[in-house]
Amino acid sequence: MTSAKPSPAGRADPTGLPVLALRDRLASGALSAAEAAEAFLARCEAVEPEVRAFAFLDPEQIRVQARALDAHRKAGRPIGPLHGVPVAVKDIVDTADMPTENGTEADKGRRPERDAVIVARLRRAGALVFGKTVTTELAYFSPGPTRNPHDPERTPGGSSSGSAAAVAAGMVPLAIGTQTAGSVIRPAAFCGIVGLKPSHGLIPRSGVLTQCPELDTIGTFARDLAGAALLAEVLQGHDAGDADTRPVADLPLLAAATSMPPLKPLFAFVKGPTWNEASDDTVAAFEELLAVLGAAPGDRADAEAGLCDEVPLPREFDEGIAAQLRLQHVGMARHYARYLERHASLMSPILKQAIETGRGIGALDYLSARDWQAVLRAGADRIFERYDAILTPAAPGEAPRDLTVTGKPAFNSLWTLLGLPAVTLPLLTGGQGLPMGIQLVGRKGHDERLLRTAAWLQRHLEDDSNAGGDARRQEATPA
Repeated sequence: MTSAKPSPAGRADPTGLPVLALRDRLASGALSAAEAAEAFLARCEAVEPEVRAFAFLDPEQIRVQARALDAHRKAGRPIGPLHGVPVAVKDIVDTADMPTENGTEADKGRRPERDAVIVARLRRAGALVFGKTVTTELAYFSPGPTRNPHDPERTPGGSSSGSAAAVAAGMVPLAIGTQTAGSVIRPAAFCGIVGLKPSHGLIPRSGVLTQCPELDTIGTFARDLAGAALLAEVLQGHDAGDADTRPVADLPLLAAATSMPPLKPLFAFVKGPTWNEASDDTVAAFEELLAVLGAAPGDRADAEAGLCDEVPLPREFDEGIAAQLRLQHVGMARHYARYLERHASLMSPILKQAIETGRGIGALDYLSARDWQAVLRAGADRIFERYDAILTPAAPGEAPRDLTVTGKPAFNSLWTLLGLPAVTLPLLTGGQGLPMGIQLVGRKGHDERLLRTAAWLQRHLEDDSNAGGDARRQEATPA
């Protein structure tokens, strides 16, 4: 990932440090929160006018937070696991001291009375809440102003467009997003960073805009796997206000992301029902990737013969994309009705159409979609009885050169429907020199196993590349 570069004073520029190195420097006092804040603000000043990742950014408010964090540390008080680390927050997540406008003119100037649960957890962990990032309109498909840091004529993806772009451009080391179809994995892939969508229900959503409770999931962005895991570890845990969370022990996500599995993992390469959406670049890149992993078609008898098998999904999985859409549209019809009733003139045609579609879905079709969630999750569990992770594209290809779209969630919706954890690694490059992601999907509730497997795969491909192998990889460098 991005390497630290020397500053004029001869010290490493904090904006180029890996997340754990930045955390450690802040924790030890080698770097103050104020110094880190100024470095990231300078980066914002340089690139934000073109990238346009932020919906709200107040430098003085950031400086006030940083001074308070430094005073806290100098007083000898205990510090949290994110002490002084800047974290940007998607603008559908409530913040009591900043606007939360949900990407719509209908909520312009909205000021929540309290922080969302995850923002409160950020503050308790000592994070520097570094502004609000652009979201698409009500976290659906109508784009905001954000540009892809690798090419300003291309989409950064959506709906967590600002969060992905802010991290990719080096304006913050960490950011929070959400996913209902593909809104974490897809923009992370387009922007060339790590995106982590944990298991549904791992991170609470109280104080976050509701689109579809059966699908909505909080996710994290970072330039490296350890950073995404660290942020998710801080945010996870039971919340009485979110019925999908459970009072169980927290998962050791950071430890998993920085360790190796005891045995070489076995991957199930899954094309899925939308493989026809894959670009020629994606098909070629995965052919090379599978060759590196020693892939074989079908279910091999000897797992040692290679690290990957191509595993076809049963035809029942073809129902998954339609089921996800039905749930999403019904959720929008229910939770966005107030916008349509009061602010229809301020809403995009694509959003209004989605709400109307949801209104037309009958109870039997909705309940059938819920049934498919359980049926297909059980089918996926059978894959995980043999394989450590599913291997599949994170997006159809490179980011489209079209700022009126956010790209298709074709390779994400199925796994979101099932509530499975997923992570994208920026290890591939397309024909135009732009990043493409490798998506790994794990068993629900086994996020730590997925992260450990992802760490192994990244190291394996980097070692192969250093040894002159054919696996393509992408170094995500801030614009």
